[in-house]
Amino acid sequence: MPKLSIITINYNNKAGLEKTIQSVVGQTYRDFEYIIIDGGSNDGSVEVIKQYSEKITKWISEKDSGIYNAMNKGISLARGEYCLFLNSGDYLYKANVLESVFKKSYQEDIIYGDMIIEQVNGKRTLGKMPEKLSFEHMIQDTLWHPVSFIKRDLFAVYGLYREDLKIVSDYDFLLKAIVVNKVSTRHIAMPFSVFLIDGMSSKPENSEMIKRERKMVQLQYFKQAEIDGVPPKQEPSKSFLYKVLHRLKG
Repeated sequence: MPKLSIITINYNNKAGLEKTIQSVVGQTYRDFEYIIIDGGSNDGSVEVIKQYSEKITKWISEKDSGIYNAMNKGISLARGEYCLFLNSGDYLYKANVLESVFKKSYQEDIIYGDMIIEQVNGKRTLGKMPEKLSFEHMIQDTLWHPVSFIKRDLFAVYGLYREDLKIVSDYDFLLKAIVVNKVSTRHIAMPFSVFLIDGMSSKPENSEMIKRERKMVQLQYFKQAEIDGVPPKQEPSKSFLYKVLHRLKG
């Protein structure tokens, strides 16, 4: 069993996909499998996948019903101890990231790091995650998917990603696992990945849907009074959620 399953989902993002693939296949650490789930792209993405096929463990290209349907397909194919979701356009920060992380053994259910947030104009910001993922943090913000190594067994225990949610199913899963069920976590204070502010969750027209879905998910697990008791972030400009909803200025 490999230590890690890296799962990339893609739909008609040829340039972003190639950048993601190059960052994965160029890693100095090799104890991982690489899975690509393509949604039936017609922009040349499949040709890119074929170009790197010798370094890709498994890939499929077929229509899906959405982001989380594609991610669930990836989980069903994964055999690693941990899963990392690195979707097309996002990429590993340096060639030795995985080696730096997995030079030690861990027992924790989720290992997470920091993230470089990149605008389309090239401007970068370092997003730092807290040492502890508290209830307050998870209500105010989130755990960033491209820097989270999640034990695959957690999906068997807590279920796959909800496909009825359009944008925040990963948030729902993490809230349920980390806050409600208190799975073990470890923070490693270094950038793991680069996240491009250019995806579905980054589009201004989706901000109301994000807010609505987040609120619905929160109320499934907590009372309104508990949520209302969380104070506003002291520095909202540093909140990843704030940056997604309001777009980085530069």
